[in-house]
This record gives sequence, C-alpha cells and structure tokens, in this order.
Amino acid sequence: MSKTNNKNTMTLEDFKEKNYGKRGTKKRDELESGYENFKIGVMIQQARLEKGLTQEELAEKVGTTKSYISKIENNIKEVRISTLQKIVELGFGGHLDLSIKL
Repeated sequence: MSKTNNKNTMTLEDFKEKNYGKRGTKKRDELESGYENFKIGVMIQQARLEKGLTQEELAEKVGTTKSYISKIENNIKEVRISTLQKIVELGFGGHLDLSIKL
C-alpha cells in the first residue's frame, strides 16, 4: 500500500487562520459569528422536521410568519433570543438552555 504525502493538507483551524486571520480579528469574528447563526438555523430546521411541522405550522404556534422561519433556517435573518425562546418553547414544547463559556 502506498503512503500518501499529506504535507499540503491543513486543519480547519489552520485554514481559517490563513484565510480569515487569527481569532479576535474583525474578519475572523465575522466568520465565527456567521457560523453560529448558521448552526442555530440548522438546529431549528432539524427540530421542526423531527416534530413533523411545516414552516407555516411552526410560525402559527410561535406567532410569526412562515417567511421569517424560512429566513432563520436559511441564515438570511438572525433570530432574537426572545424569538428563539418562543420557537423552542411554544413551537417545539422544549426548553431553551443558554450558557456562556469564557
């Protein structure tokens, strides 16, 4: 079995540092923030699908519009914490648990 030369490979962290700078720089912080918003949208979409809800049904339960739910799920619009709490509690019957890590 031949051995592959991996000298041109890099970790994700190395890639982000090379292309977006070190943590704490504006460009890197924007990347990281965008990724967090993307994750929230994906988590909402996955929970909605697991509950068997359409975007319209979720919107009705929460008191918003299908368009707004779609924008959150597709990372077009950032969700406010109060709205996220309504989505989780009223829409999914769950509990929102936030934490701060330093």
